[in-house]
Amino acid sequence: MAAPPVVDIPLVDERLADDLAGGLAAVEKLLRSSVESEDAFVTQTSRHLIEAGGKRFRAMLVLLAAQFGNPDAPGIVPGAVVIELTHLATLYHDDVMDEAPVRRGSPSANARWDNTVAILTGDYLFAQASEILADLGAELIRIQARTFSRLVRGQIRETIGPAEGSDAIAHYIGVLADKTGSLIATSGRFGAMLAGAPAEVVDRLTDACEAIGVAWQLGDDLIDVAAPTADSGKTPGTDLREGVRTLPVLYALTSDDPADERLRALLSGPVAEEDVEEALTLLRAHRAMDQARDELTRWIGRAKAALAGLPDIPARTALIALCDYVVERTG
Repeated sequence: MAAPPVVDIPLVDERLADDLAGGLAAVEKLLRSSVESEDAFVTQTSRHLIEAGGKRFRAMLVLLAAQFGNPDAPGIVPGAVVIELTHLATLYHDDVMDEAPVRRGSPSANARWDNTVAILTGDYLFAQASEILADLGAELIRIQARTFSRLVRGQIRETIGPAEGSDAIAHYIGVLADKTGSLIATSGRFGAMLAGAPAEVVDRLTDACEAIGVAWQLGDDLIDVAAPTADSGKTPGTDLREGVRTLPVLYALTSDDPADERLRALLSGPVAEEDVEEALTLLRAHRAMDQARDELTRWIGRAKAALAGLPDIPARTALIALCDYVVERTG
């Protein structure tokens, strides 16, 4: 089975490109077989999002991190599958919470079946991930448990919002670090640990991957506003329509300039469809966009600083190129 598409980063080293392609194909094969059940319906619901596609971004990071040790170590592909199953499980749950009708261009599981089926399918994927993880050792089980704790804490913090009087921007960044950055950080940690990389290398890759994860989500925030068309694969203004306060919105709401009164009014809640274009136009021209880009750049700087201390091998070059891509994709 062919590997799915990955993030389009330049891989000038042919051997690395071949290693990643082969590794992703092995991940895809194990990912699909790991959700097979004696119950055909459980298999169908579990494969629903797997078959919908996805870049396998986290699996790719596991494989890249493994290049800093023995990339052929037997636990690497199972470790990548654990990460992907965990990610997929959170998507099933997220779609229920968000009442999302579509995921990856297909009807979400909750829309195709119902919320109960979607929630239980997510739970099943967590269980399958745990079964694979049990063969990888107690330390990785502990790391996964801590990661899962952060994922849940991040979701809870996002749901309840910042406490009265607290810094909404700091709260938002903390939510991103927990909800998005934590699992991407664990992708790097798993790959390096399972490949037998030195402890300092493991720590650097973990820090770099978490920073890349936060920056990636900040990039999505910017794209939702800045993309002039749906070429990005997303409909511009989706977050505005849903009343999601992303980083550019939060920065705009901190403004006390009387000239921003109309923008603040539009952003005070979900933006009505007839007002979306006006809100996008005002927000695109606002300094909040530059402030959000600066924050993304700071996280990429943190990632590159961690990567700078790693051995100079093609995988490091690829990770640095990924950092540049995260910035470039926002335009």
